[in-house]
Amino acid sequence: MLMLSGAKSAAASAARGRHTLFNWPLLAVIALALSGCMPATTQIADADPADPAAKVAPVGYRSTIAPYTSRRPATPAPWRDRNDAVTPQPKQDR
Repeated sequence: MLMLSGAKSAAASAARGRHTLFNWPLLAVIALALSGCMPATTQIADADPADPAAKVAPVGYRSTIAPYTSRRPATPAPWRDRNDAVTPQPKQDR
């Protein structure tokens, strides 16, 4: 019984080794064959980039820090004045 299980494992490991050696060359041949099926490259741009007369989109300047406002600590002010500045206005009677 032990001989049979040992023979099975030896046969299984030999089959595994043969299986991995067989797949890599086959895979390489298939990849090379399929690479011949790729379409030819096409021209992506209409004009030659080295042509000085080629039309290009206009270039504009936008500042990257334009919406920036300083967030440094403000000088202390009386809390009542600051509170009154942010409270909603009372509704007027109709």
